[in-house]
Amino acid sequence: MRLHVVHHGIRRRRALRRRALWSGGEVLVTVGVLVLLLVVHQLWWTNREAREGAERKVEALERTWDDGDDSGDSGGGGGDGSGSGDGDSETSDTSVPSTSPEERAARQPADTPATTDPSAAPRRSRAYAILTIPRLHLRVPVAEGVSKRNVLNKGYVGHYSSSQQPGEAGNFALAGHRNTHGEPFRYLNRLRSKDTVEVETRSAVYTYAVDQTLPRTSARDASVIHKIPRSTVHPRHGYTAPGYYLTLTTCTPEYTHRYRLVVWAKLVSMRPR
Repeated sequence: MRLHVVHHGIRRRRALRRRALWSGGEVLVTVGVLVLLLVVHQLWWTNREAREGAERKVEALERTWDDGDDSGDSGGGGGDGSGSGDGDSETSDTSVPSTSPEERAARQPADTPATTDPSAAPRRSRAYAILTIPRLHLRVPVAEGVSKRNVLNKGYVGHYSSSQQPGEAGNFALAGHRNTHGEPFRYLNRLRSKDTVEVETRSAVYTYAVDQTLPRTSARDASVIHKIPRSTVHPRHGYTAPGYYLTLTTCTPEYTHRYRLVVWAKLVSMRPR
């Protein structure tokens, strides 16, 4: 009768293998849980936190305007220590006369400088207007600049500082997140021709009508936010004449930032607030 002899060295190697497999399994489970928590934080918590902050900011702006307080709005977002506090800087909203926007734009050369008083321009990262898109059931603050940390990640829509202000001849260009951090432009692709978009400031409400959509273009296609917006990647999209334009931009496809989705609208009316 043959007896199988198991040496202590073999037992130790087997025990070490089992221990390594068990430890590896624990590491994989831990990593999986951490990844899941990260996904939950990005897709749920950042959205909830940003949306609530944006709603408070809209309410704060409305209270400030209704109270006629020129010293700044209160609450609803907090300052960031870099001129991006909760105060509201009034912008000049008197650049649209009684004549139609199209008539005024046609008479104004494309290189005419903006008529807004530079001293009245909103401070960087400060919310100073409200964007309303009825089709998307969206109502969010508009802040100066497109900083991720100080503007976009708060659930706000950011104004490209190189573009014009609401109601001015030229292009009022905005950017917003499509996913996470409030994702205000999540369903921007659902906008259709003639849908209305309102921009409300302290002194006026500007109504734009959607005119064109560029479903996808390069993230470097900066001409889409120029004073006369036109894509250099897709030249058939955009404009060739001066006008009163609104540009909305966001990332596409969803959960990526490789391309940009662009929606253009034209100013159709202005009324005092």
